[in-house]
Amino acid sequence: MKTLKDILYILSLPLIITMIMTVKGFADDHRLADIRAGKSDKSFAVVELFTSEGCWSCPPADELITKLEKDNQNKKLFIMAFHVDYWDHQGWKDRFSKAEFTERQRQYASWMKLHTLYTPQLVINGKAEMVASETSRVLGGIQSAMLENHPRNLSVKIDKYESTHLQVSYTTTSLSKHSTILMALVQKEASSQVSAGENAGKSLSHVQIVRQLQRRVLKAKDSFSFSLPDAYKDYEVIVFEQNQKSGEIIDATSINL
Repeated sequence: MKTLKDILYILSLPLIITMIMTVKGFADDHRLADIRAGKSDKSFAVVELFTSEGCWSCPPADELITKLEKDNQNKKLFIMAFHVDYWDHQGWKDRFSKAEFTERQRQYASWMKLHTLYTPQLVINGKAEMVASETSRVLGGIQSAMLENHPRNLSVKIDKYESTHLQVSYTTTSLSKHSTILMALVQKEASSQVSAGENAGKSLSHVQIVRQLQRRVLKAKDSFSFSLPDAYKDYEVIVFEQNQKSGEIIDATSINL
């Protein structure tokens, strides 16, 4: 038989839950404000989302990075969504998925000594990983990255831009012996009407979709060429230096087309 104390506690549960969610909301808003402020000129966060249109738990992560990109006022957030291909067996093939993006996620699993691949996964600056739909943890991870200082050695420019072809060059003063330079061609937004698989019947919206990723040994200067998959779409090129022994991202910059 429940006592009066038990009954009062049960009746107060909705209020307790509301208070917890309110405090959590304030904390998330505070983290977003810090991210927007970008308090250090030498801070950045490279945010890599591993996702798939075939994964039922991925849309909330897509929504989160959409909000982050919308609020990306200081442009120190470099967001990339890599669509992996291991969900493409359920009757729906994600048109943005590539085996090489799955291989990149597998490389992170090796660097971080993880035992499995999963979606949605978020990796920040090549050092921290988390479930990409856990808002508080994601914002806290980005906030922490924004408090770190990094050397800013990279610069990038567009050498040639036509409707189907792009050439981009970079220069850097980095002298790291274990670094690779990577360039990602990123489509700013897209949508899909999914007809099969776990998200059948849903209309999914995406931002910061990686369409191509190229990498080379770091040099003082070099150039990359891309064939644009869809003419007249909005694109961004994100360039970053990554340590190939640890996975840590050392420097990053970007340029909009």
